Amino acid sequence: MQQLTRLQEQVAPWLSIGKRIDDLLELLDLSESEDDHSMVDEAAEEVEAIRSELDSLEFQLLLGGPYDDRNAILAIHAGAGGTESQDWAEMLMRMYLRWAEGRHFKTEILDLSPGDEAGIKSVTIELAGPFAYGRAKAERGVHRLVRLSPFDAAHRRHTSFALVEVLPEVEDSVEAVINENDLRIDTYRSTGAGGQHVNKTDSAVRITHLPTGIVVTCQNERSQMQNREVAMKILRARLLEVEQRRQEEEQARLKGEHVAAGWGNQIRSYVLHPYNMVKDHRTGYETSNTAAVLNGDLDAFIEEYLKSQVGKAE
Repeated sequence: MQQLTRLQEQVAPWLSIGKRIDDLLELLDLSESEDDHSMVDEAAEEVEAIRSELDSLEFQLLLGGPYDDRNAILAIHAGAGGTESQDWAEMLMRMYLRWAEGRHFKTEILDLSPGDEAGIKSVTIELAGPFAYGRAKAERGVHRLVRLSPFDAAHRRHTSFALVEVLPEVEDSVEAVINENDLRIDTYRSTGAGGQHVNKTDSAVRITHLPTGIVVTCQNERSQMQNREVAMKILRARLLEVEQRRQEEEQARLKGEHVAAGWGNQIRSYVLHPYNMVKDHRTGYETSNTAAVLNGDLDAFIEEYLKSQVGKAE
């Protein structure tokens, strides 16, 4: 029923535009028979409105992957480099929260590990909204920052890295069957800032999936049960990602393609010194408006990436 509802929601706008076009043709016939030029002006406005909606709907056709209409789980991990990279990870977190706000996605920080002096070591965020995963998946990979360091007394130029992971939210256990016997569940006291319930009880949860070695944590909710539910949600998403990666690697092997593992090369560079430039290395798209990008203006990068993937789907 959920799949049927999603498909109906996707088809409805096209059916609506079809009806509007029929109405528009009737209006034009009427204006010709009555020689009423005001109707022609009205029709011209409707044509522009329909064209705009068609452009939007045609872009949504790029979001046709099996999980593209799902909510997303986005994780950011600071790279090597201590405070510099941890501050960069926090800048990325702010950028994605601003982007999600602009798209009217609901966001929830599921887990956050603060940095030693500034920034964050890692964060896991849930993005809830139409095609959240389909859009956010364009951001997965290594992001590189070049700037004059605010943490360097000599004010030298530094390069920092952070890894962004994007996972589709798993809706049911059929997609990622988890055997309870394969789990090791540990509880501990939260180390993050919070109220009395967070810091005075062993409410934080760490789950280790023994067959794969995947470890997920959650310490942001008030109760141990809530943290366990959130951690299981993240674990299901990570297990689905492992299966997706296995299938992609098998397809690449059959095609004779090379598959990079680990962090790999950066997908995007953000240069704040000696000039301003954000460049996506996969598509070549770039802009000098670094402030806008860091404030969440990412749609142009995402759309260019999705367009570049047309015809590459398995």
